[in-house]
Amino acid sequence: MKYVLVPGAGGVAWYWNRVVPLLKSAGHKAIAVDLPGDDESAGPREYADIVASAAAGADDVVLVAQSMGGFTAPLICERITVRELVLVNAMIPLPGESAGQWWGHVDSATAQREAADIGGYGEFDTATYFLHDLPDDVAAEGEPHQRAEADIGFTQTCDFTAWPSIPIRVLAGADDRFFPVDFQRRVARERLSIEPDVLPGGHLLALANPAGVATYLLA
Repeated sequence: MKYVLVPGAGGVAWYWNRVVPLLKSAGHKAIAVDLPGDDESAGPREYADIVASAAAGADDVVLVAQSMGGFTAPLICERITVRELVLVNAMIPLPGESAGQWWGHVDSATAQREAADIGGYGEFDTATYFLHDLPDDVAAEGEPHQRAEADIGFTQTCDFTAWPSIPIRVLAGADDRFFPVDFQRRVARERLSIEPDVLPGGHLLALANPAGVATYLLA
């Protein structure tokens, strides 16, 4: 099996660094693909070309996409043969939708606000919404790897025909504050008719719970 792991906004492959060794130790090939998230000339279509090139020659690909990587995933599936698709705390687009449009179409702001009111963790900031459940050393290690997503990542439309007729799993973090779990359940049901699986951990699930994510991927 070859696991091809796609990061979210910013395109930083480092996000998967705690999961890749676990997949390899189980006897599988695994590659996290670094994407030019801060390049204004590259959006989901170009990301899909890069990932397809990285996966070239394999016919047993399990494609795993985190967060904004959900906008690249269906495009990749039209370029290469994918055995299974796993979406992790992912944005789930409709054909022709852009990531910038997605927020309003699924009303993510309301879901975030309502979850914050219930959880009592207040207004948005990076530490509160992304780093709250990470070990301190992991959060510190990740700082130099971060980069912003260029505008094209949000404006370029995701021009795919339909979600592929292959096994698709959706994995949600029970403690995700950016995409609250009930919100993810609704979007997955509405757009894929899939009930998400849930693991302990927040939005950066592969950093917060790498063993859980690896075990889930290997199941």
